[in-house]
Amino acid sequence: MTDGFCSSETDQALGSTAPNGGPLRNTNFRSRGFTPAAASVGLAGLTPHDLRHTAASLAVAAGANVKAVQRMLGHTSASMTLDVYAGLFGDDLDAVANRLDEAAGARDKD
Repeated sequence: MTDGFCSSETDQALGSTAPNGGPLRNTNFRSRGFTPAAASVGLAGLTPHDLRHTAASLAVAAGANVKAVQRMLGHTSASMTLDVYAGLFGDDLDAVANRLDEAAGARDKD
């Protein structure tokens, strides 16, 4: 699967490597690649962690529940996810209340 991308077993274990074949370190990646690339498209100051928050926000906006977001982000618990992203789930309470009202209204009609 990694043929042509990695030249040794060590490279395959790392998945992505630095130009010298060693481990791709976050500090090098950010200073040499990510930060200049972000600045070149007008997003100076953007961090990889900002992209993580964006991914979480988009997932919640698309209807993902807290357990799905937890797994996506690799959090150890849903409470950890809620501690960070609780504000994103705020609209859910209104939606739940509306669905409960609809369900109660439908039951009363029967």
